[in-house]
Formats: sequence, C-alpha cells, structure tokens
Amino acid sequence: MTLNNLYLKSLKSEKIESGAMYGQFLINSLRPGQGITIGNLLRRVLLNDLGGTTITAVRIAGIRDEFSIIPGVREDILEILLNLKGIVFKSTNTDVSFGRLKVKGPAVITADSIQLPSNIEIVNPNHYIATISTSNVVEIEFKFEYGTGYKLAGQTFCDKSEDFLQIDAIFMPIQKVDFKIENVYDNSNSITERLVLDIWTNGSILPEDAISSVSTFIIELFNSIMENKVIQENDKLETTANLTPINPHINIAIEELQLSVRAYNCLKRAQINTIGDLLQYSPEKLQELKNFGRKSADEVFTTLKTKLGIVLK
Repeated sequence: MTLNNLYLKSLKSEKIESGAMYGQFLINSLRPGQGITIGNLLRRVLLNDLGGTTITAVRIAGIRDEFSIIPGVREDILEILLNLKGIVFKSTNTDVSFGRLKVKGPAVITADSIQLPSNIEIVNPNHYIATISTSNVVEIEFKFEYGTGYKLAGQTFCDKSEDFLQIDAIFMPIQKVDFKIENVYDNSNSITERLVLDIWTNGSILPEDAISSVSTFIIELFNSIMENKVIQENDKLETTANLTPINPHINIAIEELQLSVRAYNCLKRAQINTIGDLLQYSPEKLQELKNFGRKSADEVFTTLKTKLGIVLK
C-alpha cells in the first residue's frame, strides 16, 4: 500500500493566555496501526528534543545567598527566582549570553524591565517579577543558556567569586502534546486511520514550526541510520554480558515523586536532587539525615515502589 495520499493539515492555531500557543493537526490516510506509532514518535520527540533559551543563573546586587532579603522588596529571593522561571524567551542564539535589570522604586518590576541582547526577546513582557515599595534600587544580572529538557541547579552558586545563584532551568518549549486516532471507512469498507495531534507551546515557537522541526529531526535521524547501516563484524559493540545496565530512572527529579513537604525538604538539604542521588543511600543511611524520621523514610520507600517499581536494598 503506497502512502501517496498521506498529508499533514493544520486544523486550528491560536494564541492563549500568557502568550502560549495551541495548534491542532491532522495526518490522514494512515494504514491501520500506523497512527499509534507515528503519534507516539512525534509526541516523544516534541517533548524531548526541541530546545529553548532560559535563565539559568542570576546575580543580585548585595545578595549573598538565596535566603537573603532585598531591602524594600515585598518578595523574598526564593519567590523572585520562582517568578523568573515563568518568563518565556525566544532566541536564535545557542551561545551563553547575559542581560541585566536596574529599577529604582517604588515600582512594579515586570519582565520588560530586563535589558536583553539583540538576539533574545521576551514572549510575555508583562510577567510579574517583584514589587519595590521604597526608593531603593534593585539590580539583577541574568545568565541565559540554550538547551533541551531541563537542568537542575547542581549547586547554589556557580562560583563563589561571581556570586551567580543557579536556577533550575526548563528549556522545553513544548508544554503538552496529546493525540487521538480515528478509523475511517471507505465505500469498499476498507479501513484507514487519521491521527489528530494537539500541541501546546510556551509561545517561543509556533506549533506548526514545532511539528516541522521535529519532522526534519526524525528524517535526519533515520537518514543517519541508513547511511551507516552496514557494520563490520570487528566493529561490533561489547557483548551485553560486559555492559552495565543503565537505570532509566536515575535522572528523574525527586519533585516527580510528589513527596510531603517535610520529606522533600530533608532530601533537598542533603543535596539529593534526583532518583540517582537517592539510590546512593541505603534505608539506614537515609534515616540518618537530619529531621528525616521513620515516617518520612517509609513514605519515600513506598513512593519509590508504587511509582517506579524501585525497592531500596
């Protein structure tokens, strides 16, 4: 069966709140079973392989750590960092770059107060950052990086001499992807499938550009496989007996476990940021953490087992 009638059609494209974008697309004339294959492939690549630019670190004048307070500012440092994570950037640059903000109060600080390099623009310029209630001056320097997926702040400061405070960075421009498959019957009662794909972006990329980019990515990926399809016997990888299996959960952030506040805070204070970090601890060693009692330990053990099927040895 040929795929000459296969096509992609845009059914809907609209801008929603805070500059986010929504698009709905139709892929028609698929053979039975192809809808789930193509839908899953597009969804995984859209969520995992498209990159974006975001703030990865800040330097606030007069501030030495994340528990400090800026005189005259209503929000504390942690609230400001959380607000900064909601700013969406659009950029054509993949290099590290910097911007700054300098505002004299009293004033409400929004994202459009940030002075940016020429190759970066803000999608939601009215996004709230903080309020200055006095005549004090707030000065912040920003570090912008390009990446894919998300990156946890490895340590509080990048370099003590620079006083840059790291932020957990979310680079993904795609917020959500859904798809559904419908059967189509023709006059001869033959069945084809149609795939309806729903894409929500943060506004830094149009949904139609996103699906175009991932389609190109997938084509290039399989082309590279085809170009290197013949592997000589002496170029084979090590036998599986000599390979150490990789736990697929090690890079998952502990936030995904949705633990209670007490258990979560104890783990974060011990610099346990991912499942991989957590698996380095035995049950006995976990209970030695400050303020981490038996109840918190039981919660962690149960959550690991029910959500990920992991049993701590």
